[in-house]
Amino acid sequence: MNDFDGKVALVTGTTGIAEATARRLAEGGAAIIALGIDQAANAMLQAELNRAGAAALVLATDVAMPDQVEKAIADGVEKFGGLDVIVNSAAVHPYGTATTTDFETWNRAMSVNVGSIYLTARFGIPEIIKRGGGAIVNVASVQGTACQENVAAYATTKGAIHTLTRSLALDYARKGIRVNSVSPGSVRTPILERAARADDPNADVEAAFKRFGEAHPLGRIGEPEEVAELIAFLCSSKASFCTGADYRIDGGLLAGIGVR
Repeated sequence: MNDFDGKVALVTGTTGIAEATARRLAEGGAAIIALGIDQAANAMLQAELNRAGAAALVLATDVAMPDQVEKAIADGVEKFGGLDVIVNSAAVHPYGTATTTDFETWNRAMSVNVGSIYLTARFGIPEIIKRGGGAIVNVASVQGTACQENVAAYATTKGAIHTLTRSLALDYARKGIRVNSVSPGSVRTPILERAARADDPNADVEAAFKRFGEAHPLGRIGEPEEVAELIAFLCSSKASFCTGADYRIDGGLLAGIGVR
């Protein structure tokens, strides 16, 4: 599995889908620049990649802050010599309606979930162009297409990711940069674990995951590694004619009319 030999990949986030993606790209030979705000998760990912013998730089970074993202990309490029791939997976998942979501929470969701994609593009795309092209994959969600109640900010950001993905794809296609998004259904991540405990901090998480899974025609939730495999495909030369599209990985969740 040497599909990323000689490549340098930037991944935002260091848990869940981001962690699985960093591992998958590293297994394929990529040098990894990972950006995360959770210091414990950062340390765990760095140690994991080190044990695997991967070239990796995990940096404490608030991906909503322009100066921090600019510096992190500059540091990564200096260490590894360039940039070929960006995977935007960092996210926050607030709950609330338009009237119960405060302005600070709304802005933070927009800044992390959407703003970080703008920032990695702003500072990362010039480096990808220097390498003759590459790929960007943005992690959206089925909530960007058909949302639940009480997730106004989160669902809005995921719909915005779909649009920003198309815009980036059109703007940089002639520079050899392909840009796509993936939209997972329920996946075993820290965000889903928090959802399982939203009403009861002592809830049985696995029982909740089983219940969430029953909403999907395949009868289960997804695993981060499954999403990472799709992301890796879209980042690879095997997806050389794929750009400007969203790829659902949702266990059939949006294939029906929602009544089971």
